Order: sequence, then C-alpha cells, then structure tokens
Amino acid sequence: MRVKRQKRHRKVVRFYSTCFGFREPYKVLLDGTFVHHLLLHGLAPADSSLSHLLGSRSLLFTTRCVIGELRSLGESHAAAVDAAKQLITARCEHEKRVSATACIESVIGEENSEHFFVATQDTDLRKKLREVPSVPIIFGLRNSLFIEQPSSQQREFIKSTEEKRLHMSESDFQKIHKRALMGKTAEGSDGDVEEQAARTVSNTARRMLGVAQKSKFKRKKAKRPNPLSCKKKKPKPEVSLPKVQEVKAEVATKRKRIRKRNRVSKDSKPGETET
Repeated sequence: MRVKRQKRHRKVVRFYSTCFGFREPYKVLLDGTFVHHLLLHGLAPADSSLSHLLGSRSLLFTTRCVIGELRSLGESHAAAVDAAKQLITARCEHEKRVSATACIESVIGEENSEHFFVATQDTDLRKKLREVPSVPIIFGLRNSLFIEQPSSQQREFIKSTEEKRLHMSESDFQKIHKRALMGKTAEGSDGDVEEQAARTVSNTARRMLGVAQKSKFKRKKAKRPNPLSCKKKKPKPEVSLPKVQEVKAEVATKRKRIRKRNRVSKDSKPGETET
C-alpha cells in the first residue's frame, strides 16, 4: 500500500514539474494548522518528512502573518510558534497582520509564480487553492502526509493551453499569409505565386509551432577503408629471366678454341719438329 501511494505522489510531482515548471529543491509554504499537525502526530523534523513525500530536497517557508496568528492562539500553540520561527519567512506585503488564509492567497496569487507547494489542514483554503491551476496541495491525515491529485480544473487548463500552443489563430494566419505575399515578386504566373506563398506560410507556421521539418533521405555511399589502419603493400621482387636473344648473342660471341697439333716425321730425330 505504501509503495502504491508513493508512486501516486511521484506521479503528481512529475505532473507539476512537467506542466508548470516546478524544479528542485521544491518550495513548500506551510500554514499554522499544518505546523501544529506535524507536532501533534510526531512528524518532526518537518523537512525530512516533506522531502520523503516529494522525493527530493525541499525548502520550508511560512509568513509573518502565519506566525502572528499562531502566537495569538495562546500557550497551546507555543511549540508551533517556535517551530514556525525556524522556517524560512516568505515575503508578504502586509504592514498589518491579516489572517493566514488571506496571507497565503496573496503570496500564491493567480499564477503561483514562485512555484510553492502549499501545506495546510484548512479545508476552505484547500478548496480555494484548487481553482488556481498551478498550486499542488499537501495535507496530513493522522501520521501520514498526502499530495492531492490535480483537480479537473487544473487538467482542463493544461489541455486548453496545449491546444492554443498547437493551433494558430486566424489573425496570426492572415498576418503570415500577407507577409508571404508581400515578400514575393511579381514574376511568374498567379498560380505559381500562390503556391509559393502557401509553401512559405506552411514553413513559417511550422517554425512558430516548433515542428521540425522532415529531413531528406540521403543514401549512404560506400566508404573507402581508412588508409592509416591498412597495412602497406610490400613490393614484389622482380625475377629477371634471360632472354633468348641475349643467350644467342653470348653463344655467338664465344670464341672457339682451335687446338694445333704438331706432326712428327719419320726422318726427324726425336725432339726436332718439322718446319
């Protein structure tokens, strides 16, 4: 059960972060009833309890009017006064003290520009804050803390703002169309000018709405291998074969050795040669 409840709380925090720009550390504005509830049910320290609820570090705020109202309640709320004094004091422009409900409503305003989570046990205040689109509400039930689910008004506000962002008004379309026609020259036929103007209007509208144009398909070409990663080719040794003509020429140039034989006559004495 705790895991499911924690998932719901994370989903609510993600909704306000995405749609209204809430950022960490989250700022929580506490009234006197919520501070008294934390002390009554032993949920102190408050910063750790709320940080666990929101899933991130949180900064706790209150106002001077809230502290003054707690002080006016007497000794029964003395501990709540001391605890509220330890919180960060949010700026409120009230010279004289007003009720805590009126003070918190003035701090939140119509848009909750400071992105406060409001922690209160006051049912009337919670009902009023549900009408403000960007105000998440935290309340306590015994020794547990809860975040209210976004109201139907808040969801309708988000839906309407998204539709306004995605659709162009008629006046904006006419301005863009007029600007496109004025930018074109009188060359070409009327049909060509109208077609170019319509194309320009379409491109301008897509840029205003933040729609990216469809990129053209580019066929990938075959890439050559990286020359630095390739092994260099070794030169092949040249084998020189003797040519037939060269062999013949060498044979022809060789000189034949002629052996001379000395003949010895019968009448001649040994050792004498015939002349």
